[in-house]
Amino acid sequence: MRQRLAMRGRLLLAPLAGAIAAFGQAPYELPILLFAGLVAAFWLFRAQSGGPMRAALLGWGFGFGYFLHALQWIVSPFMVDVARHGWMAPFALILLAAGMALFWGLAFGLARWIAPKRGLALALTWAAVELLRAYIFTGFPWAMPAQGLVGVMAGQGLAWVGPYALNLWLFAIAAILLLRGPLSLRLGQGALALSTVLLLLLPPQAPPAVLTENVVRLVQPNAAQRDKWNPDTFEFYFSRQLDYTAAAPQDEGAAPDLVIWPETAIPWSLDMAGSALDEIGAASDVPVVLGVQRRSNMRYFNSLVVLDEGGAVDQLYDKHHLVPFGEYMPLGDLMARFGIHGLAAQEGNGFSSGPGAQVLDLGPLGAALPLICYEAVFAHDVNAAPARPAFLMQVTNDAWFGKAAGPRQHLAQARMRAIEQGLPMARAANTGISAMIDPQGRVIASLPLNSAGFIDAPLPAPLAPTLYSRSGDLPMILLLTLCLAGLAVARRRSPGNAD
Repeated sequence: MRQRLAMRGRLLLAPLAGAIAAFGQAPYELPILLFAGLVAAFWLFRAQSGGPMRAALLGWGFGFGYFLHALQWIVSPFMVDVARHGWMAPFALILLAAGMALFWGLAFGLARWIAPKRGLALALTWAAVELLRAYIFTGFPWAMPAQGLVGVMAGQGLAWVGPYALNLWLFAIAAILLLRGPLSLRLGQGALALSTVLLLLLPPQAPPAVLTENVVRLVQPNAAQRDKWNPDTFEFYFSRQLDYTAAAPQDEGAAPDLVIWPETAIPWSLDMAGSALDEIGAASDVPVVLGVQRRSNMRYFNSLVVLDEGGAVDQLYDKHHLVPFGEYMPLGDLMARFGIHGLAAQEGNGFSSGPGAQVLDLGPLGAALPLICYEAVFAHDVNAAPARPAFLMQVTNDAWFGKAAGPRQHLAQARMRAIEQGLPMARAANTGISAMIDPQGRVIASLPLNSAGFIDAPLPAPLAPTLYSRSGDLPMILLLTLCLAGLAVARRRSPGNAD
């Protein structure tokens, strides 16, 4: 009876440990608590008896507590139109947290099946399912553990090994610290713990970014989502963006070379926006980049255009990695019969996806890789660029994400992409946080969340291509495949493996 109560107690502790680990993510940004939560998860795994199903339940509980806390911002999109979508909010949060936790439950169950009690086996399976989470069903790697490291020294490892190997590093350290052995091992664990804590506490130690002579103006209109499409208010926000575009330089003699407006910056589709584009051209004597919806043969696209100095469309990019349930509905034709459409869909069953990653030529600024909102979440999307750009350029409408955790977590992922590629990022967000990010992921200029304004920021110079930008995720996939295959073979030969 006492043993059964202890087992149930550990199952109850798992969601609490997961919720503590989520303090590593924005807006808290306390990676030391993330690491403490991971160590607790490995301890619970070792201490919990039973087979793979019980281990899977433990991992699911830890993941449920983690994602319920980290992804609580997901209710915000459903509160924009409360009458239509508000009832979905609690279900969306609970179901999303429960669904993401299934991946972590799989990791715990698989580790127990392959090598009972081996924490290092769990480190491998956990890293594997986090990589799987980024790819399967179009992927949703939001709130991965490595995301919590973007503001500390450990996060600079993204340039070398990428986010999924950094996950493995975190998991492996947590597992190693719980190994049992002689005094020499314990001394080594102490040194490892101290160095890990320093890497999780200290900011990046790198020289200031080298700045080019090019200046980018980032425009932030701060239009609440319910006002963006309201005929009584959208003219006000359009005029605000025109005023910011035409404003004098913030620093004398440093006129902008490029102006960037956020995602869906105007309420008209591109085919109906002729006069609006003329006004934008009249407000600026340099190219303007903005997000816009467009129609083509009864298909809708979430797009980005580059306007020349006269307001004519010079280049066009269509978003290719769409948000499921937001910009399109899986099984959309079936769902439409029941009146269920994506939250951001204007007509029909949602948006169509573009052909893929594309590099835009922005003249003296060099080539830019455009990312529309959600696309900055995926490291492999950025690695899929047909050529290496001079900088990354994200336009986003984070008004969907609420006023706290969501926009800050989205910014953290933009910073991850900059570190991984060794490239600066110019980021224009409707309600914030608009920012110029250097190749080490540091924000060198920004506008606060939920404020209106613009900033003229010098564009940092790119660094040399990083190791991760050259290799991508293939080495990590091969490493995990070989290690897990080796453990599976060892299990067949000696199923009683234990630490």
